[in-house]
Formats: sequence, C-alpha cells, structure tokens
Amino acid sequence: MTCPICTKDTDPKFRPFCSKRCANIDLSKWLSGSYAIPTNEPDLGDEDEIVLSERLN
Repeated sequence: MTCPICTKDTDPKFRPFCSKRCANIDLSKWLSGSYAIPTNEPDLGDEDEIVLSERLN
C-alpha cells in the first residue's frame, strides 16, 4: 500500500500514511475544507440559518 499523500510505502505506525507529516497534511486538508462531500442541497443563507435555529429552540 502507498501513502495517499506522497505515494511512498506506508509505515504501519502511521497507516495509511508513510509518516506523521503526511498524516498531518491530510488532517489539515480536512480541517480547512479542502475535502468535502458534495450534496444537492443549496447552502443556507444567514437569514435561513437564523430562522431554522429559532424553530429548533
């Protein structure tokens, strides 16, 4: 198996990555929103979020 970030051989300690560096790069991509699951739902505007929040409370 190869590292999904740099394609080097994986290290069992950091699997599926080869190193802590590549694991951190992947985590950074998740936290920054680089990875996203596409949806067909439109984004809510600020006003819609406020109305929805008020209805839930």
